[in-house]
Amino acid sequence: MAMISDRLAETGRREAAGAAQVSVSGGSVGDYIALLKPRVMSLVVFTALVGMVIAPGHVNPVLGFASLLAIAIGAGASGCLNMWWDADIDAVMTRTARRPIPAGRIAPGEALAFGMTLSVGSVLVLGLASNWFAAAFLAFTIFFYAVVYTMWLKRATPQNIVIGGAAGAFPPMIGEAAVTGHVSLDGLVLFAIIFLWTPPHFWALALVKAGDYARAGVPMMPNVAGPDATRRQIMLYTLLLAPVGLAPVVLGFGGAIYATVAGVTGLGMVALAWRVLRRREGEAAVKAAQQLFAFSILYLFLLFATLLAEQALGFGSLFAGWGR
Repeated sequence: MAMISDRLAETGRREAAGAAQVSVSGGSVGDYIALLKPRVMSLVVFTALVGMVIAPGHVNPVLGFASLLAIAIGAGASGCLNMWWDADIDAVMTRTARRPIPAGRIAPGEALAFGMTLSVGSVLVLGLASNWFAAAFLAFTIFFYAVVYTMWLKRATPQNIVIGGAAGAFPPMIGEAAVTGHVSLDGLVLFAIIFLWTPPHFWALALVKAGDYARAGVPMMPNVAGPDATRRQIMLYTLLLAPVGLAPVVLGFGGAIYATVAGVTGLGMVALAWRVLRRREGEAAVKAAQQLFAFSILYLFLLFATLLAEQALGFGSLFAGWGR
């Protein structure tokens, strides 16, 4: 609580100092959209939609769209609050220095107000459009990402990505809950896939951007445990991920096409993780990490896209009516 109070006080001081110079925000619509981390939002919408599709029953088109929109806005609110809190470290990292707050295009207080307003609004909309269990789950997810991960774990432990990755893995469960009012084993499996995917995905990037994280004082795994230990953990998580990626087939909501896609791409993830483990020096090491990072994005997209296609084709119209 003391950290949050200090940051709020710092935000107030910045606002007061800038008030004499700027009467209205210089931020454009694009800057406010950037605060929402639109690439992350798109992933959230995509995985939440799959969670809705695997749920028993069907979704009224208006309520389904409203629910997805609320989940997307909640994800954007989390990203906005993350950018508000992390503005100091964003300013010293090359890949984040041009974000709207460290670049001075949006004031910290405006970002905080924007993020809080969207947080409350998204939870209320989801509660009204679907049910209050899903809304409470969304509220918890926003809290987990903005407070537990951003304000605590990110700067406290090299396991930040592992534990904090749960926030990014919740959307399929929220999507399922929006339809059924509860979470099943199917939703938990989708959660597990994203949860296990997160460490190899982000640690591959961290191997390349270790200098950035060191300058910002963020204890990412390569900076704390070293690159070799990070490579071993990437390999371990990938070996766990590949078979879990096939779990939808065992549970019956993944078909033959999904089994093929998950099997082939899972082997691809393992092969690339092995290459990262073996190539430890120079440009070859950087290239191996970059290839794993890029392929991991394709891997997750293909798994969820195949599930979405199979479910849509197998169950007819996706938005045919709400409930069973």
